[in-house]
Parts: sequence; C-alpha cells; structure tokens
Amino acid sequence: GQTHRFFFQGVQMGTGQHWYVPVLVSRGVDTSPGKPSSGPCIALVAGVHGDEVSGIDAVQRVMAQLDPAAMTGTVIAVLGVSRPALEYTRSLWPSAQQGGVGIDMNRVWPGNETADNAAARHAGLLWHRLFVPNVEAVLDYHTITTGSAFTLFLFADLRQPAVRQMAELFPVEHIKDDPGLGGTLETAFVAAGIPALTIEIGEGRRFEPEKIALAVEGSLNVLKHYGLIAGPMGRTAADVGTVFGNALETVRATAGGFLELRVALRDRVTPGQPVALQRNAFGDLVAEYRATVAGEVAVIARDALCEPGQRIVQILYQSQV
Repeated sequence: GQTHRFFFQGVQMGTGQHWYVPVLVSRGVDTSPGKPSSGPCIALVAGVHGDEVSGIDAVQRVMAQLDPAAMTGTVIAVLGVSRPALEYTRSLWPSAQQGGVGIDMNRVWPGNETADNAAARHAGLLWHRLFVPNVEAVLDYHTITTGSAFTLFLFADLRQPAVRQMAELFPVEHIKDDPGLGGTLETAFVAAGIPALTIEIGEGRRFEPEKIALAVEGSLNVLKHYGLIAGPMGRTAADVGTVFGNALETVRATAGGFLELRVALRDRVTPGQPVALQRNAFGDLVAEYRATVAGEVAVIARDALCEPGQRIVQILYQSQV
C-alpha cells in the first residue's frame, strides 16, 4: 500500500558512469510472495524521445491521483527513458560514436544488452530487467517532435481486442488503427503478447494542459478497466466523437522556402484542397500543396522555414486498400 521511488540503472556512459531512469512504483495492498501484487501490473512509460515532455507531465499527474492503500495491483511509471536526450531536450539519443550521431530510441526495441550502440543496450536493460518480468499492459506516452504540432492522437493495433478496449477508453481527437512499426516500444510489447498503445499529446518541448488532462482521464479509465482503482469511468472516445482512421497521408515539401499553412489541426479536407503555400527567399511562390484524400488534419508543421522532403501536413483518413 505504498508508492516507492527508484532510479533504474541503465547503460553506462563513455566515462563509465550510468544513466539512471526515474521510476515510481505504486503497489496495492493485496500482495503475494514473489509478485508485485495479486492484481495486474500496468506500466506508464514516457520520455522515449527527449523533447516529448507532455507525456512525463501526464504520467506524473496520473501517479499523483493514485492511493496505493486503495489499489489492487501495481502501476509502474517510467519517467524519462532516454535520459541523455531528455537532458538536452532533443528527440534522439546523442551518441559519441562516429564523431557524434543521434539514435532514435523508438526504433531499437526490444533492445539488446549486447548491441552495437548504447541506446539499444539501454533499451535491452529496461526490457529484460524491468518491463517483461513485471508488466501486463503498457501505455507509452509521446508527442510529435520539435517543429510540428499533433492532435491528441493514439496509435493502436485495433486487431488486438485488449488494445482496442484500452484505446476506446481515451477521450482523444484521433485514433489510428495501426499494425505497428518494428523497433517501436508499442509494437515490441504487442509482439510479446503484452497489450500496448501509443498516446501522442500534441507538441514537443512544452506542456499542453488541455490535451494532458484528457490523456490523464483516459489513463485513469484504463486503470479502472483493469480493476486497479475504483470509481466511475471518465469520458471515452465514444463520448467525445473520436475520429478513427487507418492511414495517414503525408504531404512533404518539394522545394525549400517559407510555408504559409492553409489548414489547422482538426480541419476536414477533401481531395484537391490547398493545405499550404511556399515562397522562396525573394517572396516568389514556388509550390502549392494540396490534399489527395478526404480526411482530418492530424499534424501540421510549426516551423515556417521548410527544406525539401520535410513534412508539412498529415491527414488521417480511412483507406479502402
């Protein structure tokens, strides 16, 4: 019936010191020998990317509302998985290899304790020594990376009944039925038979209180669903009219220049509708970008200056293919 604070010892730095990950463990009162609790164990994971801070705030707020003395089961909060990236508020794990490279820690799961880079070894330590021996379901909190904005959005493999149940408990703006991507934490858990989904809470580098509050509400719904805590359900996807889709159209820049967006988050678009204009350094119009599908805007660029190939807009839609 207590909440415990730990630092999980992760991978070593080049100097031989270790990266330590903050971990909170709230344990219910009904415990059994050799197990965290007789009830389920749910993991709340945030900070896989270092500039995605709203997830950390959301998890802290969930944990602050828990009363271990009234819980059945265990909640493990992992706050800041990618410690060096978090210290520099950047998306990628900064490695000293090859003169300095960035490693996407959400492409290395389940990790490997003998991998050829520190980020994958760090993931392997967490996977084998914290996650897999303990957890029965996982919520992985993210935001979009610096320079763009996201709706309150879930990636969830809705083919999995347990994942669908969790996803539908979140009062979010968008849910993408997503089969997963190799190397992501969510997909690694699902492949291991552990239900998991990814919660995207808007923009990076700053808190978005309204989105965070809804993410907390959905998270508490999941804990109630699993019987860890008591109380009435909060709002769900059905209550707020969540838009579902199974595909994202990504509109990318074909030239360099300055963007003038013609759409905002949650705007409905139709094929052929302009979504952005682009001008060069002299102010000449160099490109006009249009939607090719009917759907709802889920992602927009926040950076006005745009290089060729950069993401401008993403549209959630229902593909018939």
